[in-house]
Amino acid sequence: MVLTKEYRICMPLSCEEYQIGQLYMIARHSYEQSSNGEGVEIITNEPCEDETYGKGQYTEKRIHLSSRLPLWIQSICPRVFYITEKSWNFYPFTKTEYTCSFVPKLNILIRTKYEDNNGNSENSLNLTADQLKHRLVDNIDIAFDELSNGKHYKKEEDPKFFTSKKTNRGCLIEGWRDTDKPLMCSYKLVDVSFEVWGLQTKVEEFIHRSIRDILLLGHRQAFAWIDDWYDMSLDDVRAYEHETHQETNKKLNINNKTVNGNCNTIAIFEHQTNVTNGIVKILD
Repeated sequence: MVLTKEYRICMPLSCEEYQIGQLYMIARHSYEQSSNGEGVEIITNEPCEDETYGKGQYTEKRIHLSSRLPLWIQSICPRVFYITEKSWNFYPFTKTEYTCSFVPKLNILIRTKYEDNNGNSENSLNLTADQLKHRLVDNIDIAFDELSNGKHYKKEEDPKFFTSKKTNRGCLIEGWRDTDKPLMCSYKLVDVSFEVWGLQTKVEEFIHRSIRDILLLGHRQAFAWIDDWYDMSLDDVRAYEHETHQETNKKLNINNKTVNGNCNTIAIFEHQTNVTNGIVKILD
């Protein structure tokens, strides 16, 4: 049985602004959280086209991870393994798939739609009646939901206390999702499947908890850093992304080839070997 949740994350931005802020946040977050050989191996980053969604960007990455996983997962994993991320970005729609080299029965599929509203679209992703019946909706409040790990909390990144100097947006107060303008929502349908007897429920629930924490932290940062990216164009943020990717590789001592484009993964894991440690991001 696949565990399916739809996360709805509102932001005091327009969809057009969010596209810039998201790319900036992921590139900066990756750089700031990288050290001691942590990193993402980019295999492919190239334009793609779809009959329904038109032109977009396809990326494939290998995310090497191990030591920051829970001990009960580490006990069944080899010291060297990786997760493969395949992503199709047709903004304002994206699809991302994760599979694991060590556990072929693990699959994570994330479909995202971005809309200029407060999260009130009941079927933004055009689900079937059966899918709607099994879907669990989880509304994430970037201002009033708490991070499960306090070490990631920074008051200057807390939307309850942050005010943008360039846009005068914030501080966010109770009920902000019903009153603030502009406002947009990310609708993320996440299917997690781990078909291993005895571990399925535990692993699927752990993955969903991790994804929720990642989404909350990443979206908080995207808003708190608005004064740094607000004046950027899409070309500007792509150039920043490219430059930051190069600096991150130097920081990580990664010698993989240079790749331009989207860095759309989100969570942080360390690797126990000399190969590379990973930063996995699920914001896209």
